Amino acid sequence: MSKPESDAPVPGPEAVAPEATAPEATVPDAAAPHAAPADTPPVDAAPADRVELTKPAAPAEPPAPATAPAADPWAAPGGTTPAPAADPWAAPGADPWAAAGGPVPPGAPPASGWAAVTPGAISGFQPGYAYLATPEVTNGFSVAALVTGLLCMWPLSLAFGIVALVQIPKRNERGRGMAVTGVVFGVLGALVSLIAFIGLLAAGVDESTRADRPARSPKAPAGSVLWSSLKSGDCYNPAGGADGREDGDQTVLWVFKAPCALPHHGEVAGTARIPESGGLAYPGESRVRESAAALCGPVLADYALDYWAVPDGVDEVYLFPGRANWKSGERYATCAFEDRDAEHLGSVRTDRGKLSQAQLAYLEAALVYNKVSWSEPDAEVADARPEFTTWAGRMADASRKEAEQLSGSTAAWPEGAKPKVAELVAAQRAAATAWDAAAKAVDATALEREIRRAKSLVAKEANSTVEIRRELGLSTGEQVGEIRV
Repeated sequence: MSKPESDAPVPGPEAVAPEATAPEATVPDAAAPHAAPADTPPVDAAPADRVELTKPAAPAEPPAPATAPAADPWAAPGGTTPAPAADPWAAPGADPWAAAGGPVPPGAPPASGWAAVTPGAISGFQPGYAYLATPEVTNGFSVAALVTGLLCMWPLSLAFGIVALVQIPKRNERGRGMAVTGVVFGVLGALVSLIAFIGLLAAGVDESTRADRPARSPKAPAGSVLWSSLKSGDCYNPAGGADGREDGDQTVLWVFKAPCALPHHGEVAGTARIPESGGLAYPGESRVRESAAALCGPVLADYALDYWAVPDGVDEVYLFPGRANWKSGERYATCAFEDRDAEHLGSVRTDRGKLSQAQLAYLEAALVYNKVSWSEPDAEVADARPEFTTWAGRMADASRKEAEQLSGSTAAWPEGAKPKVAELVAAQRAAATAWDAAAKAVDATALEREIRRAKSLVAKEANSTVEIRRELGLSTGEQVGEIRV
């Protein structure tokens, strides 16, 4: 038995009960903010006690849920999608970040990301800063360094280049390349000059060494001896091969000894040791030569006491050691009489045993004066005033000694020689006074004047000297071609 049907009409199939369809998810639409309120009652709802006796209709296909628009990553938090951003170039006063149609939600952070970067921040140009232009000023010293270097003026090039390299970084100038080039030229010029100087110095030392070294033959000539082996009284002939020099000297190593009775060119008067004032090192050719001349003067005077008997052409020579001889231990100067152009017979030595008392007294008195006279400085008075002052004092003493020996001699003077000896004594005493004045001269002019006066006083007695020698039977200088043995 069924329940009686109600008198209410049955709804058609197009009518769908609200319970039959699934409720659709409602997504707020930003575009429709004024939707219907949610508390509005449903329309045509079926009563709760109504029973449908017919087969219900197939439920309708539920509509696809509406797709929500993608969330805006730049939207402000709170679920409210902001309105499109306002134009940032709009007039002042408008908030470009405010939502369209309403105020900015409270607590919304400022916009961030690439949109917040201003165009000028990524352009590479910073406002307010000027860019410095490349300097156009060239340093003047760098130009000067290059020019002087090209002209081979290396001291200036080096100096200018160094100054330029110091100034360029401080002044922010150009020209570093020219400055470096100038310095390079300066260094190269200095090196070349140094090498040239060393070469010239080495050449000069080699030339000096060759000049001081005697000309040694590879083999001594047969029968020859070393010149340093000659002794007083030996006569000799050169061995040949002597090295002549512009100053007139000759470098001699080997000689032939010869009897003095036979023709010969030279005769040795004696030797003198050269003092080693500078130590063991070679003092130098000029100093050794001067020492030999000073030492050989008295030796030659003692050997040829009557030097007027030495024939014409025979000169006083000094054989002195060179650098190589000095290193081998030779320290002696050999004093000799030599004629390089002609040969002579006999000896120039004065045999004192064959002289009379008057002859010996006269020659020995004259020797005192002659020894000092021959040591006269070889220079100008103005250039060697101290040496001439000392020499004048020695000459004053020599003149007095000669006068005293002649006047105080007990020798029996020939009658013709006595007045001439007295005249010579008076002349020497007057010369001694002049020599004293020369030694006390206050300037070179006065010194030279007094020396000339002293020499003239002695020269006036030249005739007296010749007469004395003739009366004594000594040589008067009228020499024959050969030495009288």
